[in-house]
Amino acid sequence: MSIDFIVRIIGMVVFAVIGAYTGIFLGGNSSDAQQAYGGIISLVGALVGLVLTPYMTTRPVKALRAVLLRVSAQTLAAGMAGLIVGLIIAALLSFPLSLLPSPFGRLMPFVGVLLFCYFGVAIFVMRQSDVFTVARLLPGSRNTSDENSSLSSEGSRTVLLDTSVIIDGRIADIAHTGFLSGTLLIPRFVLNELQYIADSPDSLRRQRGRRGMEVLSRLQKETNIPVRISDIDVEGVREVDDKLVVLARQLRCPILTNDYNLNRIAELQGVAILNVNELANTVKMVLLPGEPLIVSIIQEGKEVGQGVGYLDDGTMVVVEDGRNHLNREVTVTVTKVLQTAAGRMIFARPEAPTQD
Repeated sequence: MSIDFIVRIIGMVVFAVIGAYTGIFLGGNSSDAQQAYGGIISLVGALVGLVLTPYMTTRPVKALRAVLLRVSAQTLAAGMAGLIVGLIIAALLSFPLSLLPSPFGRLMPFVGVLLFCYFGVAIFVMRQSDVFTVARLLPGSRNTSDENSSLSSEGSRTVLLDTSVIIDGRIADIAHTGFLSGTLLIPRFVLNELQYIADSPDSLRRQRGRRGMEVLSRLQKETNIPVRISDIDVEGVREVDDKLVVLARQLRCPILTNDYNLNRIAELQGVAILNVNELANTVKMVLLPGEPLIVSIIQEGKEVGQGVGYLDDGTMVVVEDGRNHLNREVTVTVTKVLQTAAGRMIFARPEAPTQD
């Protein structure tokens, strides 16, 4: 039984009673009129209470809860601090304002409370970063040095994980190396999407979803980075990518992903993105024409006589006259490095054998 249904029943009874008393009052001294008016208005009140009670009780509470969920903890703290400061200033000025001539002496203290509370909340929320920076610099607020303070604040950042980067699996290796800092946050709606993929009737999607579950288990067990699964949600938004972007803006944290579309949407909205594919392309080995390279040729190329091999990072190496060296490791000389949309390709030719 939902809370809306219970509230509707209570509202129906309350409004029916109010309608009955109203009908008796309108009926005057006539008992027949009292019964007629009381019965009709009671039924109308019951209908009004059944329909309108949630809009006066549970719906505003849910709307307020949704707004509070969208606001970060830092913003809430800044707003509460601004409200307290505004109330203090209004209390200090209430006595001088009450000495003004009537009717200003009675109205201005109340108006002052409203204005100072509004400006206090607005100013503290707009300048919340500066307020918390000043608070951290106050004596006794930190027992560590400035260097340790900056390190702790850097290490305490939150990184949101997307479904695609969990399924990809490389995040576990990256986290294990220690290059990631902070807390890896996985919202419940991301976990639900991952579970939906793991339960898919399509065998390929099901395999990818189960691999994502295994990656999460590995992250929680093997790495030193805290992994937290949160029930935090974004009301009024259905798509997972849109929820991640809104949540990242609220928490002021980056999104870790390898989804191209999510990358572009988040950048347009000013959200920081940590892209695993960009990281992989950045840390690939830099090779220049003329440098030697050892590669294992595993298949034939498209052109006549070509052989194809791969480096440890997956970079394709096309070897001229490499067909004669299939399934062997050979030393080649880089002739050209080509960067394409699909990745990087290296062209090379076998080194000439040295003559004694």
